Amino acid sequence: MTPRKTHLDTLAISLLLACCLFWGFQQVLVKATLVELPPVFQASIRFAGATLLLWLWCAWRGVRLFSGDGTLGAGLLAGALFAVEFACLYVGLQYTSASRLTVFLYTSPFWVAILLPLWVASEKLRTLQWAGLACAFAAVVFALREGFSAGAASTWAGDLLALAAGMFWGLTTVVIRASSLSRVSAEKLLFYQVAVSTVALPVLSLALGEPWVWTFSPFAITSLLLQTVIGAFASYLAWMWMLGHYPATKISVFVFLTPLFALLFGALWLQETVTPSLLAALVLVAAGIVLVNRKPAA
Repeated sequence: MTPRKTHLDTLAISLLLACCLFWGFQQVLVKATLVELPPVFQASIRFAGATLLLWLWCAWRGVRLFSGDGTLGAGLLAGALFAVEFACLYVGLQYTSASRLTVFLYTSPFWVAILLPLWVASEKLRTLQWAGLACAFAAVVFALREGFSAGAASTWAGDLLALAAGMFWGLTTVVIRASSLSRVSAEKLLFYQVAVSTVALPVLSLALGEPWVWTFSPFAITSLLLQTVIGAFASYLAWMWMLGHYPATKISVFVFLTPLFALLFGALWLQETVTPSLLAALVLVAAGIVLVNRKPAA
């Protein structure tokens, strides 16, 4: 087994930048595709394709997905939380901008910081981490205040769904780190999440009364391929591989780049308004992530 590295090398930095760049672009891509495809139906296709790709990858690499290793219960729970996260995300994009949604989504590390110490004693919060949580709270207040303002541009429903998605992402991380899932391969861990989503999201789509459209434009096909092959398969697999080979705290600091890229792509492609409150929220989220993940001095 390859030993965990103590620093980020060129490969890790390149992969991190590529992942964050695509994740920021992906929120804008999904929103642009809502004109043609309903949100949860769109997510259903994405994860069905990712499940198939991951299964083929594991068959080729000889990775066992169905061995009895005692992780089924935790895996199904993590998969259910993952599915709810993406349901909130995709539905939320109907009511708020991609840039606002991404800022709220990336409050996830703060939910982890609050909840993980309840199960893992070594993760007890320090003073700097409490400061990071204060930054996160201020960021949410800054951005939500704008979303609750009166008028046709009110985005509070989408903002709250994005905040819920960040919470469910954080809960998924807590389940993984506090259970037997922390010992399984990156492929099996991802398989639990995309496979459960493949089963759950179509049911939710039908329950919401979404029309299932099977005639796709070239743009919709391209969007679904990018969301599936790069978003739900390659980038997530790369991220989980990096978590197993590099320091998690140093990796996590990079996530604040994703909302920055989402703001950039949202403004350039969808002409989304970037307000001072949203920029302030982004700065506070970034500062909070750095503080929450900063190691204590030796």
